Amino acid sequence: MALSPLNKRRWQLFRQNKRGYWSFWIFGVLFLITIFAPFIANDRPILVSYKGELLYPTFIDYPESKFGGFLARTDFRDPVNQDEIIANGWMIWAPIRYSYSTVNNELPRPAPSPPAYQLTREEACAKYQGGVEDPNCTFGNLNWLGTDDQGRDVVARLIYGFRISVAFGLILTFISSIIGIAAGAVQGYFGGWTDLIFQRFIEIWTSMPSLYLLIILAAFITPTFWILLFILVLFSWTTIVGLVRAEFLRARNFEYVRAARALGLSDAKIMFKHLLPNAVVSSITFMPFIIAGSVTTLTSLDFLGFGLPPGSPSLGELVKQGKDNLQAPWLGLTGFFVISIMLSLLVFIGEGVRDALDPRKTFT
Repeated sequence: MALSPLNKRRWQLFRQNKRGYWSFWIFGVLFLITIFAPFIANDRPILVSYKGELLYPTFIDYPESKFGGFLARTDFRDPVNQDEIIANGWMIWAPIRYSYSTVNNELPRPAPSPPAYQLTREEACAKYQGGVEDPNCTFGNLNWLGTDDQGRDVVARLIYGFRISVAFGLILTFISSIIGIAAGAVQGYFGGWTDLIFQRFIEIWTSMPSLYLLIILAAFITPTFWILLFILVLFSWTTIVGLVRAEFLRARNFEYVRAARALGLSDAKIMFKHLLPNAVVSSITFMPFIIAGSVTTLTSLDFLGFGLPPGSPSLGELVKQGKDNLQAPWLGLTGFFVISIMLSLLVFIGEGVRDALDPRKTFT
């Protein structure tokens, strides 16, 4: 679909901001990669051929009885199961043979373990000599950034944690923006008592301590992704109300609005057809910053222990582990740099969008 001349100009202005433009592509590529996290970091093979049958362990749980065992769920890291599958077919593994919850029980030192290379089972068993089993003949992999204090691979948890943080921020921003734009539009367009009552309600609502409410709720229920999302939406929708309200207050008495009202257009059509596009353009400039704030909020809650359920891949939980394990600096440094880079990219994108939507901005 061809862009309008105005949108072409905005895209060119966005590309002119090199920092925002390249941040957009870097962030997009990183998020796209993490979307396919099960194909990058997983403790199950992506594809298995066993006795002529193709199996998909990434998506389907297979009982161990299918491979001659007796457990309800197959552990593909078990050497017995691997030998059985290799003897009757083949397996294709993900580049990182750990999921976010996989505990590595063959670490060279107690967890948290530093970044180190550990032989894969195939490599270790290839050293079998003299009829004596090599004690290193175990299943392992390369821990690029070491493990946490429970023996879980840090890279795998980063990949899954990045995905869940960005997805949480995007969903929260989308829902809260819709509610905030609708509320601001009603306030600004009708004004008067409607605006006055809404403003007093927002002042009371925003004065409520959302963090304390989350702590209280955490004592009664176990917070999940959707429960956290619902609670934070209740308090984050007010972020964008003031901007939309100001746009509607400014434009509601313009000549074209009066003309539309004189022609008999309903208030709903005037609001959403004539006034809303201008308000949305200015609101979009804030969305990358709202996403950054949402990610920061989730990270803070996870750090304090009131976020996602224990065991969930979380950047905040990784930072907390770094604080609790000062003898393992790779944990704190990894969490710090990943969060810093993520938030910096979002801020740079927001600056680029702001410049692109600024009508006073000219080409240089």
